[in-house]
Amino acid sequence: MAVRRTCEPARKSAFGREKGIRTMVLVTKDGRMSRRRGSNRTKATRTDAKPDYAELDAKPANAFLMDLFKRKMVHEIGEDTQMVGYEGLIDLTRALNGKYGTPKGTQEATRRILKSLFPSWLPSAFAAMFSRPMPELSCRLNAWVTALTCQWLMGPCEVNDVDLGNGKLAKGQGVFVERCRYLEESGPCVSVCVNSCKIPTQEFFEKDMGLPLEMVPNYEDYSCQFRFGCSPPPPDEDKALNAACFTQCPSASKCNEVCHKI
Repeated sequence: MAVRRTCEPARKSAFGREKGIRTMVLVTKDGRMSRRRGSNRTKATRTDAKPDYAELDAKPANAFLMDLFKRKMVHEIGEDTQMVGYEGLIDLTRALNGKYGTPKGTQEATRRILKSLFPSWLPSAFAAMFSRPMPELSCRLNAWVTALTCQWLMGPCEVNDVDLGNGKLAKGQGVFVERCRYLEESGPCVSVCVNSCKIPTQEFFEKDMGLPLEMVPNYEDYSCQFRFGCSPPPPDEDKALNAACFTQCPSASKCNEVCHKI
């Protein structure tokens, strides 16, 4: 394996750290390259207190959805948690991340959990009946359903218009999460965001529901932008996949460069 060190002009990234201090490019025998960034940690800029989600959790529909999701996680992991409520969900997430030896294993397990939330026939039927013949309508529909049913998981969010990267503004094809509860309560932890949310959710919508989706987390303020109808960038160009551990991450002491679990 050849190692090439390069240096890019330092600039502030969307993840609250200087980029370009040092870049190490590892070239494998088959010609693939993997980049390791400098040793700065990701530091969130939020200093205000966490929101109180008691009212959100008390809604019957949200309580049902949280319980359903946790039961599907327990089935996948093979064990339950003694913790209750949202703390129990995060405890199960840590168990899920720790069960598999690779990020890919966690991502595939999370995708199985997402698929198990629906009747087995529904995703493929939706892809055939809606996504392929009516992609824009399908994107708007999924954005609306996501914003309506996932606030118990992510916190307050709203449907918005998004730029798909081709200069076209897509009406109602986005979901903006103001302050992702899942990310913040996880530590915050980059690997939890990437391996048990971002990548498996993108793959679930693209491969199972027939809709491209890009999720763009902001590790400074914990917000996240969903863009239905937009394919995610290649892994080596996705900023979320090149982020260092948070300074607050429970396992950050193991990592000095790109998060060691993604």
